[in-house]
Amino acid sequence: MTTPEAPTPDPATAYAEAPSIIAEIGWVARQRGSQPDREFWLRKAAVFDRIALKEAASYAPEVAAPAIEAAADAALQLVRYDATHEGLSPRGFELVTADDHREHVRRAYLAWSRS
Repeated sequence: MTTPEAPTPDPATAYAEAPSIIAEIGWVARQRGSQPDREFWLRKAAVFDRIALKEAASYAPEVAAPAIEAAADAALQLVRYDATHEGLSPRGFELVTADDHREHVRRAYLAWSRS
C-alpha cells in the first residue's frame, strides 16, 4: 500500500507498464464470480481511470462525464477496500474528493506495478 507522503504520479507514469485497456477489461471480466481482492479492485479502478482520462482528453465534458463518474466510483471502491482490509485511513490520507480517490488509484497502481 502507498503512504500519505507518496507523491501522486502523473497518469503516464502511473500506467506506463499497464497492459492495454482491452486486456485489462478482459482480465476484470474474467474475475467475475470470484471473491474480489485488492488486485481486482486496483486493476478495475485503474482501467476505469485510464478510460476516463482518454474520454476527457477526446470529448466535451458532458460526453466524458459518465466515464469520469464511473472512474470515481471504481476509485472509491478501492479506497473502501483499502480502508477495510489494508488499514488505510481516508482521513489520514486526505482522501475526500473523487479526484483524491483517483490519485490514490494512480499511486497504488504504480506501487503495485513496481512490486
